[in-house]
Amino acid sequence: MSDRLIRATAAGGGIRAVGAITTRLTEEARKRHQLSYVATAALGRTMSAGLLLASSMKREGSRVNLRIKGNGPMGGLLVDAGSDGTVRGYVDNPEVELPPNDRGKLDVSGALGNEGYLYVVRDVGYGYPYSSTVELVSGEIAEDVAHYLVTSEQTPSAIVLGVFVSAEGTIASGGLLVQVMPKAARDEALVQTLESRVASLSGFTPLLQAGKTLPEILTELLGDMDLEILPEVQMLRFNCGCSFNRVLGALKLLGEAELQDMIEQDNGAEATCDFCNEVYQANREHLSQLIEDLRAEPM
Repeated sequence: MSDRLIRATAAGGGIRAVGAITTRLTEEARKRHQLSYVATAALGRTMSAGLLLASSMKREGSRVNLRIKGNGPMGGLLVDAGSDGTVRGYVDNPEVELPPNDRGKLDVSGALGNEGYLYVVRDVGYGYPYSSTVELVSGEIAEDVAHYLVTSEQTPSAIVLGVFVSAEGTIASGGLLVQVMPKAARDEALVQTLESRVASLSGFTPLLQAGKTLPEILTELLGDMDLEILPEVQMLRFNCGCSFNRVLGALKLLGEAELQDMIEQDNGAEATCDFCNEVYQANREHLSQLIEDLRAEPM
């Protein structure tokens, strides 16, 4: 099944739900960055979370950045997700591997650490981006994102994220975000019922592995609460906006002296995109042209 995102409402509009399948894009990230099993789980979960958060942004070009810095050996990671369904990201130390945790699952918390910070930047496409920082509560990512939503956006939220990786690659990845809207947030019984139902889920990837579709998962969770699944299905994909021209633009900012030194010492320049691991080569002719362009610019 292709990667996709669907939206739904329940309880007369008092509940907003979003579900996403991110298996293919997580597998692409795994291959591009040569991620370990636990790094695949960490980045896959965070990419799913970024897409779920970005799904509520209406303005074209809106994006969400999630940066996690922890005290574990993985160091941290960065994800950039857009309201258009595109996402990219990387892990600081992608080769880190750990034994399974005491529940037999990939030890994302042990790799990232349970002490540190989650930084969230929302760029709505105009004005200054909105940024917020919260302390990590577990390092498992889902709990940390839910903590951010409650403390920074004052929105009672439950989020489930999962990535299952086998020796052959990513088998299942995705997530589910359920939020109580302001008009219903005062209904403590509704909030408690929702939290209980989400907590009772065995996880998200087991549902996908069992052949459940996103509509079926939402129906099982909210079907008796006036569930309305919206007809639009948004396709999701790993996508990076880097290009050779952007690399040349960045090199040009180094100035004539630095470019000349690259020509003489290295016979060119090499740049690697952190987000997608694409490698760009600029030869001496490219750098010489940049120098000519700099000389031709008015002082």
